[in-house]
Amino acid sequence: MSSSVRTVVADRGDAGVRLDRVLRRHLADLDAATRTRVQSWIESGCVTVNGAAVRRVSARAVLGDLVSVVVPDPAPRRAMLAEPAALAILFEDDHLLAIDKPAGVVVHPTFRHPAGTLMNALLWHARGWGAGRRPSIVGRLDKLTSGIVLVAKTREIHAALQRAGGGGDPARVALHVGRPFQGRHFIKDYLAVVYGRVPVRGAIDLRLALAPRDRRHVVASAASGAASLTEFERLARARAPRAGLALLRCRLVTGRRHQIRVHLAARGWPIVGDPVYGEPLWRDVEDPRLAAALRAFPRQALHAHRVALAHPVTGKGLEISAPLPNDMRGLISVAGLHNQE
Repeated sequence: MSSSVRTVVADRGDAGVRLDRVLRRHLADLDAATRTRVQSWIESGCVTVNGAAVRRVSARAVLGDLVSVVVPDPAPRRAMLAEPAALAILFEDDHLLAIDKPAGVVVHPTFRHPAGTLMNALLWHARGWGAGRRPSIVGRLDKLTSGIVLVAKTREIHAALQRAGGGGDPARVALHVGRPFQGRHFIKDYLAVVYGRVPVRGAIDLRLALAPRDRRHVVASAASGAASLTEFERLARARAPRAGLALLRCRLVTGRRHQIRVHLAARGWPIVGDPVYGEPLWRDVEDPRLAAALRAFPRQALHAHRVALAHPVTGKGLEISAPLPNDMRGLISVAGLHNQE
């Protein structure tokens, strides 16, 4: 694969800033310069500072540093096809829409899932939008997570929603398209059924990093990785003396990959049915009916339930909710978690 070299000089705005953020700022014109890819370029030795390779993503830039990066030329991309498929639309206007994604649906085409994704269905839905409008997904849900997916109709709206809901502190960042506003937050709430004895409320502040042996997975660390914060509230708990079982509302303060799943598992409260970060704690549940329901649950019991934000154009408050899917509703009923505390 061919490549090109980009070189930038660290200015005053870069002094003391992490190297990956410096590169993302200066390479904003490159679609390939996503946070994950920039970090992988650094870790693989493609980035030099003043002629010396730097492999630490968290290295800090100094005013005047000469930063060079070898940028691989993008491989030819297969055109995404529009495919007719039903969409559960929760909200839509001229600027954005919100979809209730079922569990089991992949959000964006990949090598293993080139078709049948949410994006393929959105392209079909958008075929009459007109010039300059194309669906662009803001934040992705895992295949086995259900709930709200936000979709921008233009690049400007996508950038505004990304600033509000992605990166360092999305719950506290204002949108910047259209009229300015003050005191508005971007809020993402999830519902999760977890094992363990969870306190009434709290926060999980653990850094997250890609697993060194399998970069598809994420690990929690107290010292390295990206700063990550999840707030939680226990809505109900079930009678499962040996295992513990609870229904939680989790709020993302940062939006990292697999954040809620990894944070809860790190605290000893794995999500029921999580195939990667979960545990088979249904074995410790004495009620045979409940144990069978927990064992049979086919995916992580995690649902993106609510989004609240200021509309990126009007500035007015917008709140969108997605109803619980039948599988989680049934599990909650069998566990007796529908009776909120």
